[in-house]
Amino acid sequence: MKWFLFFFLLAAGLNAQAQDIITKGNADKPVEIQADSLEVVQKDKVALFKGNVEAKQGTMHLKADEMRVYYKEKGENQGKMAAAGGNSVSKIDVQGNVFLSTPDETAQGSKGVYDVDKSSVTLTENVVVTRGKNILKGSWLIYNLKTGHSEMKSEATVGNDGKKQRVQGVFVPEKAK
Repeated sequence: MKWFLFFFLLAAGLNAQAQDIITKGNADKPVEIQADSLEVVQKDKVALFKGNVEAKQGTMHLKADEMRVYYKEKGENQGKMAAAGGNSVSKIDVQGNVFLSTPDETAQGSKGVYDVDKSSVTLTENVVVTRGKNILKGSWLIYNLKTGHSEMKSEATVGNDGKKQRVQGVFVPEKAK
């Protein structure tokens, strides 16, 4: 179930932090998911959690209105879960009030996709990432799991104030002790 931990960590675009958290043992903790309903469509290989979805693994938390988990049957890939006799996840879509948190950071947006096959995480629509007093805002965040490359972009739209929307960042220096 390490895919879930990676979704939490990588959606916030924090490769170095992800490695720290993994070494602290969260990857071995169980994944707990609660939702108002669960529907599994075996022929489509999808599990759909709806309504107040909350997923936790150790200190990682994810909240969304809906989570759609796409999986592969045993033998469709050479992943660890398939080799162990289980299904493996190929993609996770979350939508509606997406909120990801670790003890040090939060990330939020309207939609998110963790594409396991492409090793990428995308968070879209009014993305806000915080770490302490530091804040980044944009239209979408893209993170490549393999390369560690992250990119925040903004749509070329005009806001209510008549100005073009742009990526925004506020970085507060730490005070020396």
